[in-house]
Amino acid sequence: VQLQASGGGLVQPGGSLRLSCAASGRTISEYNMAWFRQAPGKEREFVAVISWSGGRTDYADSVKGRFAISRDNAKNTMYLQMNSLKPEDTAVYYCAADPVRYGVVVGLYDYWGQGTLVTVSS
Repeated sequence: VQLQASGGGLVQPGGSLRLSCAASGRTISEYNMAWFRQAPGKEREFVAVISWSGGRTDYADSVKGRFAISRDNAKNTMYLQMNSLKPEDTAVYYCAADPVRYGVVVGLYDYWGQGTLVTVSS
């Protein structure tokens, strides 16, 4: 499966953005999918994950209550709705997928998109 992340940009603190991760080559209904992010000079970190059916989601504590992960298997696309954005959310956001594994560790995922930059600044 090939993944393409999009939707990043510049937003003011307190604003919102919705990221998309479009898949091609295979149907995403076969995959658990996740968002990770990497800020300058830092390691890639977990943001959110959603099971293949959409029935289970998990979030990093830093985004819980502000971000929402979802998927539309009919459109072969996953989303990350980001609200109440903070400067510390600034990072390149990556989507990832795996047909079997579900979790918060970067190494669990075999398939990655190219990343989309989110900058939160006034």
